[in-house]
Amino acid sequence: MTKEPVIVIENLRMSYGGHQVLKGISLKVSQGEVIGYIGPNGAGKSTTVKILLGLAEGYSGSVRVLGTDIVDGGVEYKRRIGYVPELADLYDFLTAREYLTFVAELYGIDPERADLKAEKLMDLFGIWGVYDSRIASYSKGMKQKVLLISSLLHNPDILFLDEPLSGLDANSVMVVKELLAQLALQGKTVFYSSHIMDVVEKVSSRIVLLYDGQIAADGTFEELRARGQDTSLEGIFNELTGLHDHRRTAETIAQWVQEG
Repeated sequence: MTKEPVIVIENLRMSYGGHQVLKGISLKVSQGEVIGYIGPNGAGKSTTVKILLGLAEGYSGSVRVLGTDIVDGGVEYKRRIGYVPELADLYDFLTAREYLTFVAELYGIDPERADLKAEKLMDLFGIWGVYDSRIASYSKGMKQKVLLISSLLHNPDILFLDEPLSGLDANSVMVVKELLAQLALQGKTVFYSSHIMDVVEKVSSRIVLLYDGQIAADGTFEELRARGQDTSLEGIFNELTGLHDHRRTAETIAQWVQEG
């Protein structure tokens, strides 16, 4: 018997102020997949994620997450998902200990158990020494690590990541890339949105390219590469979106800067 996909999107449409952002996308995601969800700015990536998280209303179509039709507004499925947004406001006046145990309690985790787990994860991410320091004193990379830890504390079945490597040093990037592979081996699903093509290429078991509110390509990196002449994901992205004039655009900008 085939398991039901953990995410099922059918004919999803969304508009803001008369502008149609999503134009009828349909997508099924299975357990254990690492989905690289890519596309140019304004393609509808963040809108899709916000709908899946139950943070955006007014869409049409059907969206099921972990067997739940999210239009019902239930919160139970949200206990089984984790989220790292591209831009997040942390409570800077709190320490990491206070913030992480607070987040864990929202998911129903015992505070003492949450504290032990958070402290261990802080140590593994190399920032245990600031566990009791106020988040306001953290660097961008340290804050990003706290966000990652907060998304993992409750052992989610699905992890939504929007530019999760922002601000991380090279060693931490390597750790996170390997972590995603390990989570997939545990049967967890990762929905990964990023503009860093080489990372998407390396971590994703499947790549979905969104362009102008529609799915322009969907498959493994090898399947996407077979469709075009370029061998890199960045090149494939440019081919599928028709963005070929980077050099000419850069030359024109440089010229206008000089003449201005």
